[in-house]
Amino acid sequence: MKSKSVIPKTFIYILSSISIATIIFMFIFVFYKSWPVLSASGLSLLTTGGFDAQIQAAFTSTSDSQMLHFGFLGLIYGTLMTTFFSLIIATVIGIGAAITICEYTSPKVSDMFVSIVRVLASVPSVVFGLVGIVTVVPFFQKLFVNHFELFTVWNFAGWDGRNMLSAIIVLTFMIVPTVVSLSVDALRAVPDSRRETGYAFGMKKFRVIRRILLPSARSGIIAGVVLAAGRGIGEAIAVSMVCGGLGILPTPSLGFVNFLAPTLPLASAIINKSEAMGSVGVDSALFVCGALLLTIGALLSIGARLINKQMRKADGFDD
Repeated sequence: MKSKSVIPKTFIYILSSISIATIIFMFIFVFYKSWPVLSASGLSLLTTGGFDAQIQAAFTSTSDSQMLHFGFLGLIYGTLMTTFFSLIIATVIGIGAAITICEYTSPKVSDMFVSIVRVLASVPSVVFGLVGIVTVVPFFQKLFVNHFELFTVWNFAGWDGRNMLSAIIVLTFMIVPTVVSLSVDALRAVPDSRRETGYAFGMKKFRVIRRILLPSARSGIIAGVVLAAGRGIGEAIAVSMVCGGLGILPTPSLGFVNFLAPTLPLASAIINKSEAMGSVGVDSALFVCGALLLTIGALLSIGARLINKQMRKADGFDD
């Protein structure tokens, strides 16, 4: 009996060690390939823009005079803005949909909706991008670009419906199923006794949801939001199809018009600029995009864990 219990535990330790070693190797490899640009650019890569022109200069540079100075501020701006706004919209829609599915529909209808949501979560990202090209992009081009007087004033004739706003909408539809699915699981995991306690004290349904269900399920809901944020930050194909492909920095005086400008998140930059790979500068710059994505993802995961830990302490749980 003893030998039977040792083998599975040893096997689990081996798999865990392999997983950890793979992650460490991936970080080391990506940062190693990024080092030429990281060492040459320093902190200026986080404070300056001009990535599109710099990629062209690096592609045409010779081996004797490699272009290694890059500014990623426009890409970081595009990544954070598209992810932030799509996550806000997806969180509101996703939690609302999850509450409706769990609390306001019959079990049969609820199961049907959950199945549909999980099917949507498994749809390839390129399909969302294709739908965005034929629906979202023409809609915004007709609604804003063709009739927005500032485009005439500021001479933005080259802009079309491929912009940050289109990327936000497409990304929202991509990550909503993740938020809905995990929020539903979290709400269903709340014991029925808690609901019944609220009703026993004369609480209305909405108050039970707001004061009992959502606080009880918030750890699972936060996990869903974090997972959706991770997918949003790392999404490349669908966003690159509708974002416009230019790492433009915002002009504060233009206000909302900045959302109608082309953008280029980090993940999309790897796709859009991969055809220029072949020189040390371009290769290293694209690996810097990967290194920044890994760093943002790691910080997001650590931040979510700290927030969840603080919430558990506030609820009286000791980790």
